[in-house]
Amino acid sequence: MDKQTFKLAAGLTQAMADRWHAPVLATWAEFGINTPTRQAAWLAQIGHESGGFIYTRELWGPTPAQQRYEGRADLGNTQPGDGKRYMGRGLIQVTGRANYRACGAALGVDLEASPELLQGDVLAARSAGWFWQRKNLNALADAGDFVTLTRRINGGTNGLADRQQRWERAKRALGVV
Repeated sequence: MDKQTFKLAAGLTQAMADRWHAPVLATWAEFGINTPTRQAAWLAQIGHESGGFIYTRELWGPTPAQQRYEGRADLGNTQPGDGKRYMGRGLIQVTGRANYRACGAALGVDLEASPELLQGDVLAARSAGWFWQRKNLNALADAGDFVTLTRRINGGTNGLADRQQRWERAKRALGVV
């Protein structure tokens, strides 16, 4: 995909398209996000999760929800300070020590020791590809099941209207019927 099509599909400025084009295309190649249908769904969901490819780190308050990261065994947050240390990072907001460990193992990087590495563009994009593959989201994209895809990413339908708007824009730009 050329940079102009990427820019239109993702709804990015030229500077942001210049920044993200190569890491995103490499991620798509690595994780089998290889059809316009899959790419449109990925751009919509990742665009929403990252605030338009702006955020690679969760904005930290801490909010009441963020405070609940602390001590959550289901996230692997078993040591004091893990909640903040393993806050959401990457374009898909990988959260929790256990997820950092799994993502790092898959990407060949020790993210548990250096969680901030997920804020860099290449690993931010790759972590989103890893998550997409791990959750079998290509199948949902192929089926056009955007609501279930959203639930699998978000746990609910938070931001569904924005995600759908991004999806429609991406489908138009990529010629998805």
